[in-house]
Amino acid sequence: MIIVMKPKASKKQVDHVCAKIKEYKLLPHISKGKETTIIGIIGDERILQGVPFEGFSGVEKVMQILKPYKLASRDFKKENSIVKCGNVEFGGVKVVMIAGPCSVENRKQILTTAKAIKEAGAHMLRGGAFKPRTSPYAFQGLGEEGLKMLAEARDTYGLPVVTEVLDTRHVALINKYADMFQIGARNMQNFELLKEVGKTQKPVLLKRGMMSTVAEWLMSAEYILANGNMNVVMCERGIRTFETATRNTLDLSSVPLVKGLTHLPVAVDPTHGTGKKSLIMPMSRAAVAAGADAVLIEVHPNPEEALSDGDQSLVPAEYRELVKETEKIAKAVGRTI
Repeated sequence: MIIVMKPKASKKQVDHVCAKIKEYKLLPHISKGKETTIIGIIGDERILQGVPFEGFSGVEKVMQILKPYKLASRDFKKENSIVKCGNVEFGGVKVVMIAGPCSVENRKQILTTAKAIKEAGAHMLRGGAFKPRTSPYAFQGLGEEGLKMLAEARDTYGLPVVTEVLDTRHVALINKYADMFQIGARNMQNFELLKEVGKTQKPVLLKRGMMSTVAEWLMSAEYILANGNMNVVMCERGIRTFETATRNTLDLSSVPLVKGLTHLPVAVDPTHGTGKKSLIMPMSRAAVAAGADAVLIEVHPNPEEALSDGDQSLVPAEYRELVKETEKIAKAVGRTI
């Protein structure tokens, strides 16, 4: 259920509606648009049956949201949400370019990469300090030392940092060093982790699970929103299909589809979506043409020595060319990089 207030409704009128909602042990969530204030109700709304909200002063109408993802839906908020991360904004005219290595391996590697991608036109730095690996014997990341290196790279080159959080026990630690949480595909339905990052106000990059539907992906976002954190960026990173020619099947149709269903920004990860260096450039261009608000690319100064995903990482010169080519598409669709 959402309650739409009249354009000139006062703060007192809005507060009165929220107070009534709280009387029933439910949580009101206020969304202020350019002209209208909307109050979303979180919890079991059935107990509100019979409460005459439409008769409350300042209320224009009461609407039932049939979609299970209430706060993420366009019914709750018509305008596109802008998610701010440091000096970067997701969801505006500018397409956010995020780049960096799969894993933080050492100080020289991450500082060299940060400098190179900044010069190439990237706006944010990505890198894993805690790595989910298929094999328990593979490199698992440097932990807090890696986070410190990412923070140093940010402070040196002015690039906000996004890094993956794997466990509820790591949320506070990563919150201390990073500018944005990444929820990886394997954790998309780790509901306790979603709740925990939802309790922070730090932006969250939510990757689509490799076998998840769009509805399930949006419901995962709802967990974060329902816990108070509206700063969510959706990220398409490929799904598992019967096709074996690529690492995953990059579902670019999900970009305009999801942007029609939700007010949240949508990013694309062509690196993991294809797993093939030769496809990263064309899929980046296609992602922007489809309406992506951000593009994530793995970049490593020496992929041959990378401890993870070296075979799908671009070198800085290749990334510089990718940014130039992707910028042409951005301009063609009325956006910038």
